[in-house]
Amino acid sequence: MPLPPEDTPLYNHPLAALEEWLRELGARQQGAHSASWDLHLPQWSARIDLEVEEVKVSWHQEGSETVRLFPYGLSRADAEAAILAGP
Repeated sequence: MPLPPEDTPLYNHPLAALEEWLRELGARQQGAHSASWDLHLPQWSARIDLEVEEVKVSWHQEGSETVRLFPYGLSRADAEAAILAGP
């Protein structure tokens, strides 16, 4: 499925497009129908949860956890930049 332009708010992405975007980031879905995704980078790992009202990102680094909530009104580019910036 082609992704909408990167400046499109997340709420204008069909679920399949959000899932494709997360796959392209390198995240892996926790189960076939799960709304939770795991992303592992050398410096940290993150759990990304597609919740009803927002996207919840929990970064794990050196035994500590940082949690942030991002509204679906964010553009995909801004959400991606925030996620990849890490904790």
